[in-house]
Amino acid sequence: RAPVGNGTDLRSPAMTSTSAVPVDPTAPVRARDVTIAYGDHLAVCDATFTVPAGRTTAVIGPNGSGKTSLLRAISGLEPIDHGELEVLGGRPGRRREAVAHVMQTTKVNDAVPLTVREVVAMGRYARRGAFGRLRHDDHEAIDVAMARLGVADVASRHLRELSGGQRQRVYVAQGLAQGAELLLLDEPVTGLDIPSQERIATAMAEEVATGRTVVFTTHDLEAAAESDHVLLLATHLVASGAPDEVLTTEHLADAYGGGVVET
Repeated sequence: RAPVGNGTDLRSPAMTSTSAVPVDPTAPVRARDVTIAYGDHLAVCDATFTVPAGRTTAVIGPNGSGKTSLLRAISGLEPIDHGELEVLGGRPGRRREAVAHVMQTTKVNDAVPLTVREVVAMGRYARRGAFGRLRHDDHEAIDVAMARLGVADVASRHLRELSGGQRQRVYVAQGLAQGAELLLLDEPVTGLDIPSQERIATAMAEEVATGRTVVFTTHDLEAAAESDHVLLLATHLVASGAPDEVLTTEHLADAYGGGVVET
């Protein structure tokens, strides 16, 4: 299907009216009426929002609410079907080196003998290419990322030898090694041990402290409440803004249908 709207220049004079994407020239992500569909199934419907620069944005909502699809659209992996989506000043996917996307379902084939260090080094491919020669600054970025996520001591081991928490930390280290302006994390700590959760949460905070933007999906209301900004999805965008404005009883009932919300 054609990615309708992805090629629109949102900075043109025609887009300066009140019908345009919310005006915030510093926002790394701006969306207006974004719709993502898989055949007859709507994943995201008419979502209009911005993501603030240099902050953490939590994307929260029930299963099937469109969280993963939205991250995939922002990174350029999933075309939108309607609306306009601008990422770092252009169409999604235009600046792949500037957007790191750590997926929840990332897997490495156990039959391929890749070490932890080699997996983390893949984070530099967006800058050097899969066959480009890594330079001193690349190796330094890889070393720093592994140290930050506590996997430097297993750098020579194969991923199949690691625990689930260690593997997830390796994938996050890969994202950090890229040195991207925008870091997208799909449920980065779901089901992990406490040490792994703490390592990843610390890394996210450190990214924001350096001026980068972090967007992560979660089912955890507490994690969303501790973020700077929240997008509450239920296929449609229920609310966006500061946590205390979004995570209200009314909004949560809208998103979760009045059911029990797990924290």
